[in-house]
Amino acid sequence: MRQRAARDQKRLDSGAVSSPKDLENLQHEIVSLAKRQGDLEDVVLEVMERRESAQERVAELTDRVASVQSKIDDATARRDAALEEIDGEVASVTKEREVVAASVPADLLKLYDKLRGQQGGIGAAKLYARTCQGCRQELAITELNEIRRAAPDTVVRCENCRRILVRTPESGL
Repeated sequence: MRQRAARDQKRLDSGAVSSPKDLENLQHEIVSLAKRQGDLEDVVLEVMERRESAQERVAELTDRVASVQSKIDDATARRDAALEEIDGEVASVTKEREVVAASVPADLLKLYDKLRGQQGGIGAAKLYARTCQGCRQELAITELNEIRRAAPDTVVRCENCRRILVRTPESGL
């Protein structure tokens, strides 16, 4: 467009166009081209401003992504460390369980494992203040009397959840 405007202006200045109508048309075309060029330059400026704004937004979002990724990396490292610690505890508890299980009579261990499978992993529960800690229900007085009369090595079970009850001095008997 600039080349065309320059060419038309050169024709106008050279005096090659002698007809008044052609001169008027040529001047009108030069004005139209200048207006069109101004409009296009305004559009270019607007696009440049939008581009700059978009680049700033991209930079901001890139920083946010980096921040979030840093937090993710930190959380992942903490999770991995916790899993490693848990795995160590599992191994230790498994060894301890094997030692204890070796000292428990086979029939009692079999009952415990069966109850553990039925009760979501908990086969025995502490009797604390006349309450089964497995089902969190207070035992009836008749059940407590039966447990009191039972020999210390007798396996007693909760009437509600059927777990093995572990008697302690805090049992409330």
